[in-house]
Amino acid sequence: MDGVLADVETSPLSQPEKALLRFVRKVNCESYTIQPADIDALHTEGYSDEAIYYAITVCALFNFYNRWIDASGVHPMSDAAHAAGAKRSAIHGYSRSSQPPPEPPK
Repeated sequence: MDGVLADVETSPLSQPEKALLRFVRKVNCESYTIQPADIDALHTEGYSDEAIYYAITVCALFNFYNRWIDASGVHPMSDAAHAAGAKRSAIHGYSRSSQPPPEPPK
């Protein structure tokens, strides 16, 4: 995780994962510059339109949640609560459906 946070490009992630994180960074920081070529690059790495849609949605929702929490004065969760949530997500994924989360492209 530290390697990914320090520099996605030199991290041990696969090329498709790096491409997705580059795209999500663009969604987060410069969404107004996204072009069809950005989507085509993800298709080339094996991502479906559905997977790209979910990546955009997750990024946008986290931006919304963070801004809402910052502006509304909601108290942040404790480190223990974050750790418990991370463990739950690692085991069960983000989805609360009965279906397992999709495998990332290889």
